[in-house]
Amino acid sequence: MPDIKQAKILIMATDGFEQSELMVPQEKLSDAGATVEVAAPKSRMKSGKIYGWDKTDWDKTVSVDKDIDDVNPADYDALVLPGGQINPDKLRVEPKAIEIIRAFYTSGKTVAAICHAPWLLIEAGIINGRKCTSYHSIKTDVINAGGQWHDETVVTDQGLITSRNPGDLDAFVNKIIEEVREGSHAGRRMAAE
Repeated sequence: MPDIKQAKILIMATDGFEQSELMVPQEKLSDAGATVEVAAPKSRMKSGKIYGWDKTDWDKTVSVDKDIDDVNPADYDALVLPGGQINPDKLRVEPKAIEIIRAFYTSGKTVAAICHAPWLLIEAGIINGRKCTSYHSIKTDVINAGGQWHDETVVTDQGLITSRNPGDLDAFVNKIIEEVREGSHAGRRMAAE
């Protein structure tokens, strides 16, 4: 059971992330004592930052610490996937991003996705048979992928954490801290196994 102060957490995103869904977990997890790094695809490493979306337009940027090609999931205790419509749609066509999500999941580490980010869980093939939630507009996508969708602030299934929208961020971050402290969910398996 790692203490959050010794935890290392990866946030994976690209341009178009829902601003609060990246920046609030980044700040709150850092304030709790965790080391938090942001990884993005190589195309974003040129500028060293990714651009957030805030309600109706581009807004703040976040510095990128690492190219996703250089991510070793063994170095981290948890993975956080912010939503927004643009960000997860771009990431789900990045084979390395999907590989990272699967590696976190199959190793029993905490995986947290909010808003539209469950699209990434669908692409990674890990939502089937799991209790989860998402932004309401992708509810049908989640159900069609075999997810057991619930309209709740935060839903957890063996270290797989999902939330619906920015209004759920406090519960989402608190659950990430709780699940990191709980430790490995090594008994968790992919539905196809």
